[in-house]
Amino acid sequence: MPLTHVSGGLPADGRQTVFDGRMPVAAGDLRVETHGIEPVPESNRYGGPGRLFTVWFAPNLTMTGVFTGTVGIALGLDFATALAAVVLGTVLGAVPTAYLGTWGSQTGAGQLPLARLAFGRAVTVPGILQWLSSVAWDALIGLFGGDALARLCGWPFWLGVLAMMLAQGALGVLGYEAIHRLQIVMTFVLAAAFALIAWRLLDGVHPVGAGTAHGADQAGAFVLTSTIALSLALSWAPYASDFSRYLPRTTSRPRMFWFTLLGLVVSFVAVQALGLLGASVLTDQTAAGVDKLLGGGVLGAFGLLAVALAALCSNAMNDYSGSLALQTVGVRIPRPAAAALAAALGFPLVLWMHAADTTARFQNVLLFVGYWIPGFVAIVIVDWIARARTRGGAAIDLAAETARPNSGWPPLLAFAVAFAAAVPFMDTSLYVGTVAAALHGADLSYYVAFLVALTVYAPLRLRRRSQD
Repeated sequence: MPLTHVSGGLPADGRQTVFDGRMPVAAGDLRVETHGIEPVPESNRYGGPGRLFTVWFAPNLTMTGVFTGTVGIALGLDFATALAAVVLGTVLGAVPTAYLGTWGSQTGAGQLPLARLAFGRAVTVPGILQWLSSVAWDALIGLFGGDALARLCGWPFWLGVLAMMLAQGALGVLGYEAIHRLQIVMTFVLAAAFALIAWRLLDGVHPVGAGTAHGADQAGAFVLTSTIALSLALSWAPYASDFSRYLPRTTSRPRMFWFTLLGLVVSFVAVQALGLLGASVLTDQTAAGVDKLLGGGVLGAFGLLAVALAALCSNAMNDYSGSLALQTVGVRIPRPAAAALAAALGFPLVLWMHAADTTARFQNVLLFVGYWIPGFVAIVIVDWIARARTRGGAAIDLAAETARPNSGWPPLLAFAVAFAAAVPFMDTSLYVGTVAAALHGADLSYYVAFLVALTVYAPLRLRRRSQD
């Protein structure tokens, strides 16, 4: 029984025209992928684990990551301390994302469709949150990409953003293989561009040797910087298997894990280190900062083009995964149309972020779009491990697993309790929790949400297993 035939309460008639459809047949097949959330059959699997490095490397070489890096200096940390926080947070966020990505080759299914196994009918909740998050990420990244394109072409800001959204929407419509192929090319193009930016920074900018925060304030700033870095890497977790679902079942899972982990860690640490290094010149107007840093002219134009292309690479993935999330919650819309819709809704959000205090609004959106993810990750991992133990180490049979859907209330309860428990630990400019305030701004919400979801859900899931 296909995954989408259970747990969603959707009628079976006409399903193939919406949730199934044309799939790429080999590397380089750039025709429109109309295939939606139905698992990819074994006969249509292709590719190797090495492409996971490029698909998780190139989309993170964005000015969003660079701007995130500037936050550590703005909070009063010195360069070395802020960099340590960035590395720690990035690794902690990348590990679960890399692990979830290995599920794609085993099942042929995307991450939110697979969440039906754990959440049952309640998958609507994380599905809607994931869809909204994909739109928010379109804005977070499109803010800088649109600005760069506007400066490059001499356009008003809104027109640069509009052109960016149209381009990324088109790539999201093309789908899985087009995204993978673009990321392979952009890995080299963007690596060269950011190496150029790094060279110019090292030539004229000196890292902050002494921070302004000390004692408990410094500890709080370290934790907040680490949490922000973690949020970037962990934000890909609900997307993870979307970009490995066409890999053959026989693909090495350890190699999948390490290629994904390296792609995420190397890219995120690199761009955030640039932000830490160039915090004095790369303010919230990072596109202008890049142009100025490279001295304008041809180099400046190349830098702006790289910023715009980086945003295109990343946001196409947001739109693609957003389309799968929208189908998962039961919206009967073709995947290409759903991808285009996500891009369209990102446009007004970019304009809102650009209209006032960009720094504050950026940080708020960045943190808020991810607060739900740790609880989600804990729940789906517990369910996955419980099912694996029930199978006794046998390979997963997705049809058999979907024939045993979970009740929706245990995961939903754990999800809600985890989020509620994390609220006092949150730290944004809109809201600072009582615990975060007492800890001098340290935002521990992600860690708390994960541990609470684990603590609440694991006993409930084990109880169900004992009843099977």
